Amino acid sequence: MEVEEQKQRQPVQNNQSSTMRFGLKNSIQTNFGDDYVFQIVSKDDWTSMAVSLSTNSVKLYSPMTGQYFGECKGHSSTINHISFSGASTPHVLHSCSSDGTIRAWDTRTFHQVSCITAGSSREVFSFSFGGSDDNLLAAGCQSQIFFWDWRNKKQVACLEESHVEDVTQVHFIPGHQNKLASASVDGLICIFDTSGYINDDDHLESVINVGTSIGKVGLFGDSSEKLWCLTNIETLSVWNWKDGTNEANLEDARTLASDSWTLDHVDYFVDCHCSGGENLWVIGGTSAGSLGYFPVRYKGAAVIEPAEAVLGGGHMGVVRSILPMSNLHSGPAQSRGIFGWTGGEDGRLCCWMGDDSPEINRSWISSSLVMKSPRTHKKSRHHPY
Repeated sequence: MEVEEQKQRQPVQNNQSSTMRFGLKNSIQTNFGDDYVFQIVSKDDWTSMAVSLSTNSVKLYSPMTGQYFGECKGHSSTINHISFSGASTPHVLHSCSSDGTIRAWDTRTFHQVSCITAGSSREVFSFSFGGSDDNLLAAGCQSQIFFWDWRNKKQVACLEESHVEDVTQVHFIPGHQNKLASASVDGLICIFDTSGYINDDDHLESVINVGTSIGKVGLFGDSSEKLWCLTNIETLSVWNWKDGTNEANLEDARTLASDSWTLDHVDYFVDCHCSGGENLWVIGGTSAGSLGYFPVRYKGAAVIEPAEAVLGGGHMGVVRSILPMSNLHSGPAQSRGIFGWTGGEDGRLCCWMGDDSPEINRSWISSSLVMKSPRTHKKSRHHPY
């Protein structure tokens, strides 16, 4: 069966009075066996969400009901990043893979509509659309950054000297569409100006040295001038990319998060969440699958405050991706009370709703949903390391 609905158990309690608790509305078993959920993304209008899996495929669901729509299959190796297109092509989903390709899919037919090849020997870890004319597709291909004109699929540049190890992230910066931020296993975040003819010598504007292998970065702030960085050893830092200043460096982030709630030790960070402006949360998880949204105060003495939201009882292993459908305090009307979706190494998608939602049935409690997974995951959570 594609959909396996579960009734709700009591959410994890927390002794912090400000903590919001969220209930499990339902769960979807995406596959059988040991398949993972890697990433969950949604269309801007919330009519569809895409889920990349360790089976090298992408499945489409309704974020409102969990209904299964179909599957996009074609990649021959790990899918490292997926993203829907913008308003001009709302039905197009893009994906990149360790098979050296960036593919576009029509989510109405689930058929591939285009494919850009970086080379069979080059793994593609991340991509981003932007540029001053909104015509560029940038991608991190091992230690290089490739650029194509996405309109004609022609390669227009390749940056080879700025990074010496795999480029895990590339992001065109919102509001500064000619600026590209890249992050790498070499511990560097580079800022490029992509206007004109792109090359390493003239277009590398600044370099931030984080000092350790970088897993994820993201932009936030009123003018997207701030950058958060999660490393592969679970440290968190905040930077201003415009002047290269470090605003916070939380090397003991897991310990700080663990000390601010009553659940098990925070073993890893899944992502960061920004609700607009300069507010920032880091999302930490336990090996048993519980999650917490921890506010990060990075001005002055950097601290991680008690969890403002706890999601517990849905997963039985490491959570790899979170799709928030509303911010912590007030969600958009279209979310219908749904807080968001999570996916992880148990192959399960979980839909979370507010603790006071009438759709949650509290009469059912399942101990099987809170047991730790008997499997020991030998595969690293951070692909490709």
